[in-house]
Amino acid sequence: MKRLAIVNLLLLMAASLFGQSLKSPDEFLGYELGSRFTPNYKVVDYYEYVASQLSNVTHHKYGETNELRPLIANMVSSQENIDNWEQIRTDNLKRAKLMEGTPSGNKIGIVWLSYNVHGNEANSTETAMKTLYELARPGNAEAKEWLKNTVVVLDPCINPDGRDRYSNWINQVAGTTPNPHPEAAEHNEPWPGGRANHYLFDLNRDWAWQKQIESQQRIKFYNTIMPHIHVDFHEQGSNSPYYFAPAAEPIHEQVTDWQRQFQEIIGRNHAKYFDKNGWLFFTKESFDILYPSYGDSYPMYNGAIGMTYEQGSSDLAILTDEGDTLKLSDAIAHHFTTGMSTVETASSYNERMVDEFTAYFEKAVSNPKAKYKTYIVKGTNHPDKLKMLEAFLQKNMIDYGKSSTRKPINAFNYMTGESQNVSVQESDIVVSAYQPKAVMVQALFEPETYASINDTYDITAWAIPYMMGLDAYATTERLSVSEGQPTYAAREVKVEQAPAAYLAKWETLEDAKFLAEILKSGIKLRFATEPFSVNGKSYERGSLIITRKGNMHMGSGFDQTVKAAAEKYGRNLYSTPTTFVDSGKDFGSNNIPFLKAPRILVLRGDGVSSLGFGEFWYFMEQELNYPITMVNTDDFGRVNLDDYDVVVMPSGSYGSMLTESRMEDFNSWIRSGGRVLAIERAMNTFMGKGGFSLKRYASDGDQKEANKQSDEEKEAIALTPYAERGARFESSRLPGAIFKLKVDNTHPLGYGYSNHYFTIKNNGSRYAYLPNGWNVGIIESEAAYISGVAGEDAKKNLAKSMVFGVDNVGRGAVVYMADNPLFRAFWENGKLFVANALFLVGQ
Repeated sequence: MKRLAIVNLLLLMAASLFGQSLKSPDEFLGYELGSRFTPNYKVVDYYEYVASQLSNVTHHKYGETNELRPLIANMVSSQENIDNWEQIRTDNLKRAKLMEGTPSGNKIGIVWLSYNVHGNEANSTETAMKTLYELARPGNAEAKEWLKNTVVVLDPCINPDGRDRYSNWINQVAGTTPNPHPEAAEHNEPWPGGRANHYLFDLNRDWAWQKQIESQQRIKFYNTIMPHIHVDFHEQGSNSPYYFAPAAEPIHEQVTDWQRQFQEIIGRNHAKYFDKNGWLFFTKESFDILYPSYGDSYPMYNGAIGMTYEQGSSDLAILTDEGDTLKLSDAIAHHFTTGMSTVETASSYNERMVDEFTAYFEKAVSNPKAKYKTYIVKGTNHPDKLKMLEAFLQKNMIDYGKSSTRKPINAFNYMTGESQNVSVQESDIVVSAYQPKAVMVQALFEPETYASINDTYDITAWAIPYMMGLDAYATTERLSVSEGQPTYAAREVKVEQAPAAYLAKWETLEDAKFLAEILKSGIKLRFATEPFSVNGKSYERGSLIITRKGNMHMGSGFDQTVKAAAEKYGRNLYSTPTTFVDSGKDFGSNNIPFLKAPRILVLRGDGVSSLGFGEFWYFMEQELNYPITMVNTDDFGRVNLDDYDVVVMPSGSYGSMLTESRMEDFNSWIRSGGRVLAIERAMNTFMGKGGFSLKRYASDGDQKEANKQSDEEKEAIALTPYAERGARFESSRLPGAIFKLKVDNTHPLGYGYSNHYFTIKNNGSRYAYLPNGWNVGIIESEAAYISGVAGEDAKKNLAKSMVFGVDNVGRGAVVYMADNPLFRAFWENGKLFVANALFLVGQ
């Protein structure tokens, strides 16, 4: 026994000595932090190295990016806490009511530090290495004390693809000595920049929606831990001092007094260190807590203290307006200080922090702060939409089920905007506010988001029923909800042997995915432009008519291909032994057009919104799964447009690409049968141009009338006190609100929709009704406003305006979309408009 004890002692001494020799980032990398930007693989290597050297540090790979870079996090704490991590984690989930049982261990705080969500805000990943080192360094007695009651999770880079895009570029263009002059090449990234991920999505807007693979894997990991504090490290303009919490207004009304108070406590601790070092900072400005999909708001709505920290961007070194040189090493020092200060404060307030976290979820399940106690999504919605809703709720760990209540209840109808009596049915999906994720439920479902002020950082409306196009209700009554998932009718496959035609309906994006699949397989087909019935069944406009005629060269492969595609996408499939219809147009009619597989070109590069391009790219590649050709704007002049059927112009400015002569060639191609999809600012390419009918106002008189102001209004504006200068813009403010469009669903652009659609509008641009085209989606009046921040002048200006329209130009067409249905990929109900524009319009 004595010999064994000696051996154990020697092993412990060896481990201790091993840890004492832990390499700093400078020693491991071979250069000083702040002298260059570190490639992601070296950051991963360092995190793996520290975990391999110290038993109180663990390394976790929680996923991979689109470009196959690892997504990782390290945990550091006392040895005792690391040894007991599983109990700490499950105790925490019990406090959050996400796991049954009562916590039995000590109260241990969990702090999560997330770095580099925006790839070109790259100093924070450098900081992440320094912070890990100092927290883990055995000789750091102060950190060792904090870690006795705190576990720290460090994710060094949320967006490795974007960061490497940036770091590889700047390491190539920066000289041996950094050039601090703002006009130097190293301060001006080429398109698309490193901010976004592989698909050029802003990952800091994707926490709740989880459209991107990084978000999906991170939130899954996050929900297995549920930290008490989450910090999101960022950069801002080079001339801005450091920002840390407390946050700015508007702060969502669901945020608790404790969450506000603890932000203040943490901020004051930061201020102590910043004042000591003579560093300037600001708080309570710019960065609010409202939009639910940020790295501060999402954790806040999940019981944590969510915070954004913003450091002025330095690149390697940059001159500020004050004549100082801001260096990367300075930026690292600032982020390091707030990171360590956060851990220190969490440790100091550990017991109360954990108790308040517990109380947050106890209130959520017993007495949620909510106007609406229950949300009802009718089972009569399309199964595709209900399945989409279920997947979304599951990703966010939101409970849902069925209710046995059958009496009529008074509820708010999202579709009409009015209250009415509604009965709950067995097939309805019911979401109760009384659950652990109560605040997330309110933030995501409430019909009207309350904002204490109109000056917000992002969009202000996003309610799930509008976003998914769901027939849904919100009631102030608490309904009993039991576990249970909706049951869906089995897929209908009613086909004869070797039919004259297969038939498929056109109702959701899943139908468009089916169409894309069979087009890629070489199937030839037609689609209905009028309702028809055949073989005892009725079909609406847009229905796909897949005749054997035209596909006979495929033999039995024709039937196999169609059936396999229908099965892959869960489509109902029907058939008919004859093309002679019972009502409507026969399949050989000219009114049943042939659907040619479109050859699609999308523009990217200088002048194009990288986010707008990325949204389209993601939609085509990851959702619709249909091939496109991506062409840089600089190369457009060399493209033979006759090789393409559709040109997609994401939001952007195309003036430098489309010179006068190129515009003439482009116009000629359109007139000869080409089709264009112009989204948001791309519409300006055609506005007021010869051959196109797009205008902001129908006439000069209408424009003068719209801009007319009374003498009293002019005087009030002119005499606005300087201190109230922001008020000048209140009436025209439109940061992101929901409007109800009237839809012409008899036009191919509107196929699959009802006679209305809820659009997310984040710009005030208005366009007059097309006099010679088709106004498919319009704002009829000011009453079309539904929810979100929208000034009175903005609403007035948008009345009688076109949002979605089609300009017939010769044999071709230009599809206009003043709002982007693919915005952040989360506005699910708008995506069929884009599929219609690509596949059906102009055929």
